[in-house]
Amino acid sequence: MTRTIASPAAVRQVRYLTWIVVLAVLITVSLVRVLTDQNRMTTPGTLRLALIAACPILLAGLGGLWAERAGIVNIGLEGQMLLGTWGAAFFAYHFGAWGGVLGAIAMGALGGLLHGLATVTFGVDHIISGVAINIVGLGAVGYLAQTFFIGYEGGGPRNLSGYAVPREITIPGISSAARWVSEQRWFLVSDVAGAIAGVTTRLSLLTILALLLVAFTAWVLWRTPFGLRLRSCGESPQAAETLGVNVYLYKYIAVIISGGFAGLGGAYLAMVASSSFTTGQTNGRGYIGLASMIFGNWNPTGVLASSLMFGYADGISLLSNNGPLVHAILLLLAVLLLGYAALKLRRGERVTAIVIAGIAVVLFAWYLAVDSVPSDFTGMTPYILTLFVLAVAAQRLRMPAADGKPYRKGQAG
Repeated sequence: MTRTIASPAAVRQVRYLTWIVVLAVLITVSLVRVLTDQNRMTTPGTLRLALIAACPILLAGLGGLWAERAGIVNIGLEGQMLLGTWGAAFFAYHFGAWGGVLGAIAMGALGGLLHGLATVTFGVDHIISGVAINIVGLGAVGYLAQTFFIGYEGGGPRNLSGYAVPREITIPGISSAARWVSEQRWFLVSDVAGAIAGVTTRLSLLTILALLLVAFTAWVLWRTPFGLRLRSCGESPQAAETLGVNVYLYKYIAVIISGGFAGLGGAYLAMVASSSFTTGQTNGRGYIGLASMIFGNWNPTGVLASSLMFGYADGISLLSNNGPLVHAILLLLAVLLLGYAALKLRRGERVTAIVIAGIAVVLFAWYLAVDSVPSDFTGMTPYILTLFVLAVAAQRLRMPAADGKPYRKGQAG
């Protein structure tokens, strides 16, 4: 199995271009905010809500990344997140906030273990097993809630409240100063300050943990021998086997960790995004997490960026009177897509550039034709954006070579 190692100059060029893209996006957002007079686009409250909405998606996406880097497609993230929501509520009620976090991870890991048992040991199709995990997870959470929570104070057959949650912190000085600069509505500066205020005000410790897990995942999978062996199982398990790697073991480890991450995402929903448990409260975020992993090109930093984008869309859909704000987002998407089309055209991808530019023109025409977007549509924004970005980015994606393929020890490559 060969590995392509990028030169230091190529790495520096990629980082340089990445910062240019980030700066261009920030300038575009600020410009649209000024032109549309929709200051709520970058207020600390909106961006804090976006971060809270992004973290469950991020954790599910990281969970999918661990599994798929080992060659297992984990469609069951949604069901594992559901198990995590119940685990967080039950264990937090009895053992405190961090007991709830550990309980959620354990419940999600149990779902991952079931998925591994089906796919690794018995060779069940990964998609079929994942769908079954989702169905089982939904049914199990409903049964467990009805069995345990009816007798609890603040509990019922479908919900539970009153349990401990991780505490929140505000960074003094930085938070208040950034909030003041944000309120001045200066071009670009106030938008950056709004983001700083959003991540330094009432920041849950679970949010910090979620962000640290991005760096942890990147370090383990790309900087350790363990990570190299695990990724080799997703690229060429037969070659890994010849080098003495226990492919079955690594696949099991990966899918259990994947379920644990998804369970932690469920804990975030039940303890940070909401202070109470409700059956079915994932609301499709496990699937969006899977989409963020794909759009992030099976890379931790890519998963983080795409999760923040999906979280921003999800957060906006939760705001009251969000029709004018989503209307401004149409203009933002049109401008960004035109820039992306220009980039594709420069690379010689003429057909792709024309398609993307056509979509941008349609969005711009929609923006000009209406003054506000109906509230029914704004609730669909995260899911429409999921389909949209996957369609636009499909040509640049590269999944692990053996992802989703059945493996049996000793079989020919």
